[in-house]
Amino acid sequence: MGASRCRSHARRATRCVGFHGALHRPARRDRRLSPDVAGRLTIVGLGPAGPELITPQVTERLAAAPMVRLRTARHPAAVVVDAPSYDHVYEAADRFADLYEEIARDLLALVAVDDLVYAVPGSPLVLERTVELVREAAADMDLELEILPAVSFLDTVWSRLQVDPIEAGVRLIDGHVFATAAAGQTGPLLVAHTHANHVLSDVKLAFEEPPATAVILQRLGLPDERIVEVAWADLDRELEADHLTSLYLPEVAEPVAHEFARFDELVRILRDECPWDRKQTHASLRRHLLEETHEVLEVLDARAALADTEPDPDLDDHLAEELGDLLYQIYFHARLASERGSFTVADVARGVHDKLVIRHPHVFGDVDADDAETVVSTWEEIKAQEKQRDSALDGIPPSLPGLALAAKIQKKAASAGFDWDGGVEVAYADVETELAEVREDPSEHEVGDLLFAGVQVARRLDVDPEAALRSAAQRFASRFRRVEVLAGSPEALAAADENQLTAWWAVAKSAESLAD
Repeated sequence: MGASRCRSHARRATRCVGFHGALHRPARRDRRLSPDVAGRLTIVGLGPAGPELITPQVTERLAAAPMVRLRTARHPAAVVVDAPSYDHVYEAADRFADLYEEIARDLLALVAVDDLVYAVPGSPLVLERTVELVREAAADMDLELEILPAVSFLDTVWSRLQVDPIEAGVRLIDGHVFATAAAGQTGPLLVAHTHANHVLSDVKLAFEEPPATAVILQRLGLPDERIVEVAWADLDRELEADHLTSLYLPEVAEPVAHEFARFDELVRILRDECPWDRKQTHASLRRHLLEETHEVLEVLDARAALADTEPDPDLDDHLAEELGDLLYQIYFHARLASERGSFTVADVARGVHDKLVIRHPHVFGDVDADDAETVVSTWEEIKAQEKQRDSALDGIPPSLPGLALAAKIQKKAASAGFDWDGGVEVAYADVETELAEVREDPSEHEVGDLLFAGVQVARRLDVDPEAALRSAAQRFASRFRRVEVLAGSPEALAAADENQLTAWWAVAKSAESLAD
């Protein structure tokens, strides 16, 4: 598959090259792939190896075609076709998704002029993303499309392995997305798109408990074909992988994502056999969910002083532990729901997966988003369409902390157009007005309005009020602890006059500045 530049960018492109369930996403039809069509497009396969595996029907179509294009000339059977290829697109593209769409657009532009035969390695119906794109576009066009049958690389694989794939239950996996596509699978697995050693490395590292050996299949059907059983540790070292390399795993003792399945089973056992777990409900677990969330936030706050890439083994271990406790709460609530037949943790994962795909059309669709602001705007538009809410404020959790709730309400109202020009000066004026009203009426109502006005100042300055107040509280606590040390005893602190308190406070602030 492909040429050097796209191979070097394969890690960046994996999210866009899943096949046959490797990445579940809604079918997308790129309107840019739909010019006026005059000709007929025939898609043929060149077989998995040399010219001898090209079918007579394909040979006939290639000979009679007024125009032919090869997806790649880097295929043993391509020597029979004197036609331009798209290898130059592979060399120039940064992502597989981009190059596949460019190829599809060019094919549709060419077929608008005359009949065209498009030739791909192997079979057009096995792991051919350009063919998928053309088929999707054809549904919106007056395009006469024919896809001829061809010998697939799978046929040579089954022949060499002497395996009946149906009887054995072999699952075909895309090597670019192995960790997700193979999740929960116990084998046998046939892994395609293992065209580079770094892809083999990714497969190798996907297992906590890997199989003992694997079978590497390379250049099957050619004089230099290789079928090598290798120790798992040597998977990415035995040979130099190329575009005719695949991998066979006869058995996977512990499947990818086994830890999640094991954890789900543990939650089930605890629910059945532990007296405390048996008596819990969604309502009784609410407090624990909140506590575990705050404990995660506490570790994140401690880590905030470090750069994201700066390692701190103790903090990172603590974060992993707290995230695990939070994960337990999520699995527990899903277990309660499954007991009443509502949903399972798999439904939770599937639902958020599909939602994220739909809400990222700039990644999985044809929407352009060059900055974070555009992404957020698109997200909110899609979310509004999904929810069909009556008010811009619908969907805001009322259980949010007060400052976070106020900030969310203000932001939603402003995004709906309920806002005033004048920038932060408008917010300053509101604070002054509300402060005057508090002086006249020091009630909870007026104090609440003053705090709400303060949140508006934070919003217009692009400051998170919850984080700002938390930081201020932590600064006060740090300084007060220093004051306690300076006082020497609780009695001395309680007996100090205002002048002494002010002096101690100044020393505490100075010590904080020196520490910074």
